[in-house]
Formats: sequence, structure tokens, C-alpha cells
Amino acid sequence: MTAAVALDVVRAEPLCAETPARLLSAPITPAPSVYVRSNFALPSLNDTHLIDIGGAVGSPYAISLPELAALPQRHVTVTLECAGNGRLGMDPIPTGEPWRYGAVSTTTWSGVSLRTLLERAGLAANVAEILGVGADAGPRDDADGEVRFARSLPIADAMHPDTIVATHMAGVPLSADHGAPARLIVPGWYGMASVKWLARLEALTTPFGGYFQQQRYVYDVNGTVEPVRRARVKSMITSPLDGGQCARAVTVQGWAWSGAGAIVRVELAVNDAPIWIEAALGTPVSAYAWTPFEAELMLPDAATATIWSRATDTAGHRQPERIAWNRLGYGNNGVRGITVGVGDCEGR
Repeated sequence: MTAAVALDVVRAEPLCAETPARLLSAPITPAPSVYVRSNFALPSLNDTHLIDIGGAVGSPYAISLPELAALPQRHVTVTLECAGNGRLGMDPIPTGEPWRYGAVSTTTWSGVSLRTLLERAGLAANVAEILGVGADAGPRDDADGEVRFARSLPIADAMHPDTIVATHMAGVPLSADHGAPARLIVPGWYGMASVKWLARLEALTTPFGGYFQQQRYVYDVNGTVEPVRRARVKSMITSPLDGGQCARAVTVQGWAWSGAGAIVRVELAVNDAPIWIEAALGTPVSAYAWTPFEAELMLPDAATATIWSRATDTAGHRQPERIAWNRLGYGNNGVRGITVGVGDCEGR
């Protein structure tokens, strides 16, 4: 494990760590505090690493890091969220990493459009999915032998120009924890699609049925299983801080995001009042980044108050009061409140 700096560690080996709440107020998350999710120990890779590109293609090949660097570079600023973010907010708490609400970050990734690499290989006309295979692997309690991390994308998402093979984060080469030397970045999807330590890209003519597509990173509700894909609409309040102090007249700020479309509305409510107050929306730093919101509220004359937020996207999806519980605890986008002490603003 590499050293975790300015992160709240959820598990040390392999490293899983959240962005601290106090650092989630910036449009761009400080690079040392971008959340980390690892399923296995870090693979041992170096500058001689090659990415194999094959499957249903006319001209399979392998590409080196210098060859990647020589291709046109693309930069995408993305809000990336772990599918398990908010797992501890479910009742009962499902199995899996005990994520609170900090497994989400926004930063800029740089690399080569996946489309560029696939077009060079010459995709067969009947390709349906592109499989990304990581170099990380290890045992799992519910699988035989060693399991390698792999996830597939529908061809339309794989060929989007802003789906990239990234080699840099925040302007510097990827760290080992963030998937060095190369990883996928898939805007709008939960983080499991952005395969780290990318070792192979494979064009598939039939749907992929691997472990992390059918047994993990799936919504398992009463035995019905569906792979986790795009990020659900969600919001979070970043100021005042949960558990902090604020005056009765308070400016509430936060972020909202969705993998299904732009944010069109954020509403706030206080305690159990049935009245929702519409917040003002700001401009996100990119089409794939969270949208800022802000509203002036007058809190009740009481010792504490709970402030709720809910977001709606262009596809008409609105955060539910409570999500359908699923066995593995993914996609928790239920409306969440923060509780603050009402008084002076010290300790915010």
C-alpha cells in the first residue's frame, strides 16, 4: 500500500479511502484527497507496460506508454463516485466496504480517447461491448481460484470521445493507487467502470459475464441481478458541515450530479417540514462534473436542525426518500440530511 495523504482510510490493505468531508467543498478535489478504491493488492507495473487490444478486431496489437503519449491527448473533468458510496446509510447495512459518503471526488483526467485505440484495431461490425481488464487480481471467498478485475462497456459508451485511457490525473502521471500507468475513465458511470491498471481491451460480440459483472457491482434485489452502470442522481450538502454549528440564518451549499443527464433542480427542506425550497444552481466546471447549488435558509429556533437536499436531472430522475435496499449495498442515492447545531457559527 502507498501512503494515504489527506484521506479517511476505510481499509488499509488493499487501500480504500474517502475524501474527508471538509475537502468536498471545492469544485476540484485536491489531488492527494481523491478517493481510492482497490479490490486487490497493487499490481507491479512499470514503464515497459503494454496494453493488449484484441478480440473481435481485424488487427490486434499492443500499445506502449510512449505510443500512448504520442497520440492526441484529451482532458476530461469528471465527478467519479464509488458505487458503494453511502453503504453505511442503508438499513440494514449490507455486506461490503463500510463507505460513508466521501467516496466521491472531482478531478481532471488526461489521456487518449478509447475510440482512437479501438478504431486502429478495426472493430468487427457485430461488436457489442468492450471489455477492460485490469492487471490486479486475487482470491475471492465466493469464487474459485484467482479473480481478475474486469468490466465491460456497451459499444456506444466505449466509443464516446470522452471515454479515455488516462495516464495523468490533475496534470501529473497517475499514482499507483489511482491505476498507474494507465486506466479507463468513463464519465457518467460509477467508478467500477473506470478499470485501473489497464492491461487489456477486448472487443466482444456477446455480453460479458465475469465476476465483477455478474457477482459484484450488481444490484441484487430479491435474487434479481442487474449490473451497476451509470451513476444515479444524487446531492450532498457541503456547508455547513454535518455535525457543525451554524446561525439560524444560514447559507447552504453543496453539489448535485447524475450519470443520466444534467442537474435541473435541487431542493432543500428542514426537519420534517413538507415544504421544499428550490436552491439556486451554479455552473459546473464541465459537463461531467457536479453542479453547485446554494440557498438561504432560516432554521428553527431550536438546539439542532436537520437540513435535507434532493436533486432532479434532465431525464426526470429525482432522488428518492429511500432507495430499494439491495444485498450488496450499491447506488445509495436516497435523500440524506445533515444535522447541525443552531447557534453561532464557530466550529463550522
